[in-house]
Amino acid sequence: MVSAFDANRRLALRDWAGVAAALDAQGWTTLTSLLAPEECDALARLYGKDEGFRSRVIMGKHGFGRGEYRYFAYPLPSLVEALRSALYSRLAPVANRWHEAMGMDVRFPADHSAFIQRCHEAGQTRPTPLLLQYGEGDYNCLHQDVYGAHVFPLQVAILLSEPGKDFDGGEFALTEQRPRMQSRVAVVPLKKGDAVIFAVNSRPVQGARGSYRVNLRHGVSQIRAGHRHTVGIIFHDAA
Repeated sequence: MVSAFDANRRLALRDWAGVAAALDAQGWTTLTSLLAPEECDALARLYGKDEGFRSRVIMGKHGFGRGEYRYFAYPLPSLVEALRSALYSRLAPVANRWHEAMGMDVRFPADHSAFIQRCHEAGQTRPTPLLLQYGEGDYNCLHQDVYGAHVFPLQVAILLSEPGKDFDGGEFALTEQRPRMQSRVAVVPLKKGDAVIFAVNSRPVQGARGSYRVNLRHGVSQIRAGHRHTVGIIFHDAA
């Protein structure tokens, strides 16, 4: 069991000024060893259980790629719930600064429960944290996790499997499209237990005439061998 206190204590050790600077510079950054190996294994094992999930998605049926994922139901697993709340409170200042720079009126409360209440009042009541499972030949097409009118502009994915041991291939990739420029691709190096924080759909970039928006998408390259599990922490709920 991971309490809110444990999650906050774990995150308090991180350099959040450095995290914010990296997010501003490139739209993503990593938190190494956020989860212990046994925590990763415990989360990955949940995939084979029927309870605790609200739906299962087979990617190939919807043109999303190959592989599958399951959305958690409320109440979320304690570890996921604690990290979702603790991460949100540290990322909300970045989200508010980004919205201001992009000329967007929406601001985010400091407490995640207040933001979830806003989502629910607008009809976005379905939880969005999810567990993804990939096998050999599977991949995830480039996409954005939006789900409704209320969107928190950052999200987190945590790798639960060990590259080179549990699977080969399966790199986490991001593309960034700037106006009148070709797309820029980033391949994020992750090990088991590492988290990547990244922009959901857009972020501000400083130009000669002020800030402008750039569009981002994320996905996973083809798994060459083995199996890969990931937990995704999305801060807004779905309609």
